[in-house]
Amino acid sequence: MEANKLLVLSVVSVLLLVALCKLIKSLLVAKPKLKLPPGPWTLPVIGSLHHLVASPSIHGAMRGLAQKHGPLMTLRLGEVPAMVVSSPEAAREVMKTHDVLFADRFLNATFSALTFDGNDVAFAPYGERWRQLRKICVLELLSAARVRSFRRIREEEVARLLTSLAASASAADAVDLSKMIARFINDAFVRESIGSRCKYQDEYLDALGTALQHTVGLDLADLFPSSRLMQALGTAPRTVLVCRNRMQRILEQIIEEKTEAMDAGGEGAGESFVGVLLRLQKERSTPIPITNDTMVAVLFDMFAAGSETSSTTLNWCMTELVRSPAAMARAQSEVRDTFKGKNTITEDDIEGLSYLKLVIKEALRLHTPAPLLVPRMCREACRIMGYDVPKGMVVFVNMWAICRDPKYWDDPEEFRPERFESTDIDYKGTHFEFLPFGAGRRICPGINLGLGNIELALASLLYHFDWKLPDGIEPQDVDVREAPGIVASKKTSLVLHPITRIPPAK
Repeated sequence: MEANKLLVLSVVSVLLLVALCKLIKSLLVAKPKLKLPPGPWTLPVIGSLHHLVASPSIHGAMRGLAQKHGPLMTLRLGEVPAMVVSSPEAAREVMKTHDVLFADRFLNATFSALTFDGNDVAFAPYGERWRQLRKICVLELLSAARVRSFRRIREEEVARLLTSLAASASAADAVDLSKMIARFINDAFVRESIGSRCKYQDEYLDALGTALQHTVGLDLADLFPSSRLMQALGTAPRTVLVCRNRMQRILEQIIEEKTEAMDAGGEGAGESFVGVLLRLQKERSTPIPITNDTMVAVLFDMFAAGSETSSTTLNWCMTELVRSPAAMARAQSEVRDTFKGKNTITEDDIEGLSYLKLVIKEALRLHTPAPLLVPRMCREACRIMGYDVPKGMVVFVNMWAICRDPKYWDDPEEFRPERFESTDIDYKGTHFEFLPFGAGRRICPGINLGLGNIELALASLLYHFDWKLPDGIEPQDVDVREAPGIVASKKTSLVLHPITRIPPAK
């Protein structure tokens, strides 16, 4: 018996000694450090923020830093570890080779407040719900057939825009073209989304515009997510939440009114996005339930992602054409030679306008609507171009910098639509030097709808009117500064005198 006790004590002693040796070894032997991408020097607490805040734009500051530290760069934004991608090769690694590992979205406090805690499509976490919801949007709301079905709406809204411009031209008045473009795009999207104009539109757009202004990402609550004090001091999430609640109330009212119209058999009530979603909800034929909350989130994406980026792009097209008289002359010559004798342009007419499409491409290159695309987050630790990327690291793809990189673009700061004439480069997610809509699983699903709302309007503006800058302003003096926020809209309005060349149909 005593021998057995001694044996047990001996075994236990050995096991304890082994465990103690392992503990000592773990304390003495440092864990191997991750090989993170290089980055600029950091300060305590704030990390890399001092490198960003002095610049007019965050994406511009990131480009300057990447030129020093490389196409994969590590930043620490307060508590938030981030990696910035600034080359096509690195973008391909993130959005193609390892796409599934970077398929999650990064939700800081402000984005979470804006996007219904990530329950929309654009910011939803990668998973079965997102896959099914995106599939519904692509098949039922954003298909080529559905986009074509809105042709009459686009043509009617363009006609209203032209009538308003013609009236200003007759009075020799200057117009705020940026404001008129935004109104036109939003009118078109509202009618496509809910089937009619909306009496709450101005209130909704005011709330959306205010919210987007606060999506810069440098609020204290976004930079220090673990600190209760910083969450209390941060103002952006609270401001955005107030705006979101206003938008949510309006969207819920729209859904209620559309439901009543469909129940009453209203003509055309089921043709809009809301009508389709209500039909799917009633049929219960989708893999995930279409609740009213789901409809609110989907409609929010349509208004925010669709209308905001489309109006921004159309505004930049006109801005750069005014700044480039030779490009303006060529674009106007194309549309006027093609449609000579017509007083109205339809969508069928614009298919052959090759230079017009180059103008839009060049505007998307020079003024990428979302300069950093939509932030991603690493789902599992991996290696990219020889560097370690830990789980949870935020990833910014600086498409603005890639689209202005002289390594891939001649005279990248110049507006030259001709650069696309002898190349097959497009924006559909396969050319990683030009991804204004992203790539991979999270590519923007509404490309066709967004461009459909731009092309006819741009062709009509160039066909019917000449454009004159206010007295004393030369083309090179036109302001091209970008507003802060996730969407790089023009900071100041484009004010021009329209001169009627070919009167639009009344």
